Amino acid sequence: MDYGCVIYGSARQSVLKILDPIHHSALRLCSGAFRTSPVESLYVECCEPPLDHRRKMLTLHFYYEILSLPEHPFFKYKQSQFILRLQKARPCVIPSFFTRASEFLNNLDLENLQVVPLLKYHLTPWNSHGLKFLNPFKTFEKANTAPIVYQQLFADHRALYHNFIPVFTDGSKCSSSTSFVCVFINSTLSFQLHSSCSIFTAEITAILQALYQISNSPSDNYIIYSDSFSAHDITPPFQPPIDI
Repeated sequence: MDYGCVIYGSARQSVLKILDPIHHSALRLCSGAFRTSPVESLYVECCEPPLDHRRKMLTLHFYYEILSLPEHPFFKYKQSQFILRLQKARPCVIPSFFTRASEFLNNLDLENLQVVPLLKYHLTPWNSHGLKFLNPFKTFEKANTAPIVYQQLFADHRALYHNFIPVFTDGSKCSSSTSFVCVFINSTLSFQLHSSCSIFTAEITAILQALYQISNSPSDNYIIYSDSFSAHDITPPFQPPIDI
């Protein structure tokens, strides 16, 4: 149902509603819920949003994907004033993709969100890049380990990898903002993201920014230190993990 929903999502609500019973039947089969279980309960138990919300989310994903890719055919697309006047004069006219996306952005207060063009990283998965994942603390539990033990482990780790240039990354989030930082030997780079971004987005963006800076630096051995286990968990099986 996700496939092509960015396009067919412009259909009238009376047509889109036909898909809802199919979605609900699938959720009941997967969860083993009774036929009389409320639909709202199915959404909560299965951690699945309604199809209408799902279509809106994927529409926004595609919209921001366009804005982040300068080479995208619709990157500089602007709707003609004629189309906009027609849609205002005749509400029955099916709105275009960009009109629907604009309405969603307005409702979510995301109209002023700045989109940074996607950086191109020349890391081909079929070539070895000498990246690997290290965790010298994996056998220790934080609750049962004194800070001095971690400090000694880190000191030993740095002594072992003294010929690697260290880069430290971290992400932070509070109620009003989300940001991340990359700390190099001679410089510190800090960036602010939209407040709606998650802490995971901040952590992984910090690592990507560190890789971008490294790719533009003289060739050498680098090691990135991050406290995000999730960043390692998303590493595809065919691509070597990031040094930590």
